[in-house]
Amino acid sequence: MTDAAELVRRTAELLAAHPPTRLPPPPSTEGPAGPSPLSATTDRLDFLRARFDAGLAWVHYPEGLGGLGAPRSLQAVVDAELEAAGAPDNDPRRIGIGLGMAAPTILKYGTEEQKQRYLRPLWTGEEVWCQLFSEPGAGSDLAALGTRAVREGEDWVVNGQKVWTSSAHVARWAILIARTDPDVPKHAGITYFLCDMTDPGVEVRPLRQITGEAEFNEVFLTDVRIPDSRRLGEIGDGWRVAQTTLNNERVAIGGMRLPREGGMIAPAAKTWRERPELRTHDLHQRLLKLWVESEVARLTAERLRQQLVAGQPGPEGAGMKLAFARLNQEISGLEVELRGEEGLLYDDWTMRRPELVDFVGRDAGYRYLRSKGNSIEGGTSEVLLNIVAERVLGLPSEPRTDKDVAWKDLAR
Repeated sequence: MTDAAELVRRTAELLAAHPPTRLPPPPSTEGPAGPSPLSATTDRLDFLRARFDAGLAWVHYPEGLGGLGAPRSLQAVVDAELEAAGAPDNDPRRIGIGLGMAAPTILKYGTEEQKQRYLRPLWTGEEVWCQLFSEPGAGSDLAALGTRAVREGEDWVVNGQKVWTSSAHVARWAILIARTDPDVPKHAGITYFLCDMTDPGVEVRPLRQITGEAEFNEVFLTDVRIPDSRRLGEIGDGWRVAQTTLNNERVAIGGMRLPREGGMIAPAAKTWRERPELRTHDLHQRLLKLWVESEVARLTAERLRQQLVAGQPGPEGAGMKLAFARLNQEISGLEVELRGEEGLLYDDWTMRRPELVDFVGRDAGYRYLRSKGNSIEGGTSEVLLNIVAERVLGLPSEPRTDKDVAWKDLAR
């Protein structure tokens, strides 16, 4: 059984074999210093590859796939040792869809060949991933999707449109669900694929947001040929495979690891401490309440991550994502109010296509506007409330008339 001491030892061996930074030689105490050679170094990508091969990427993954089969909680031991040594990370915010959604799905349902091909470049950031799920007519009701995949020999020919696709403009790969059988009920005729975003027929167009930038995209798929070897799971079993993706997505969004007073509450609390002239009794009470709720949410997320040691996340992640969205919107609104006239200013309306979302690195106006999307992305709050009610609390499900109707016969 791999324990913390063993991980510290393995991390030290990695750093010794692949020094991530160039260290100057110690000063000479005997005469004039000559041209002493610098310590050997490893560039960022080579270091990340070596870390993956050493099993220190995600320690709870199997050996040979970036892990050691160790408890998930011990990842923090490795991360702390590498951070103290100044080692580079894999820029997790830039590749969050790959790390938080694609990787656990490939690990659970992928073939050995798929795991070996995709997981290493995914983790090192060499290949960025995006998610081709939502459609103009199938967002909250995702199972109503209409993108079609038709089998032709060893390939699937895909036609359709996807929308609200983060990172599609920089992605090499996409996780894609498409309808392969329109003659069965909507949940039963879906299959899950890995789509090469550089293939002919894939067109990415920006969607400009209220923040001024185009973080999201719409993606058009026209006669895109996907080999059957890039199918994930069984034909027609895509909805079950997608549940792994969606449950992990909600944990990735709402259950990310934060320090105390981290995340959206940090800039609001900083402004409160540094700008006493802005304080009022009412704002004080509201900030205290939100600070406590943020801390409760942070500790609840930590508990949820500990539960993940036993396997894949379940519907409980929907509750965390609900709390994340509500808190972000309330805190950002309070911060704008606290700053008064300054809160109405906005730093940059330039149309651009960012690679990641930087909540705390931008100004209060950006946080206020961008947080509006938190109650939509990763599942709308209304849908997540139903999930919590039915799958966590065990309440009766809403009546549905389309569960046993073939998708082709549904009203559209």
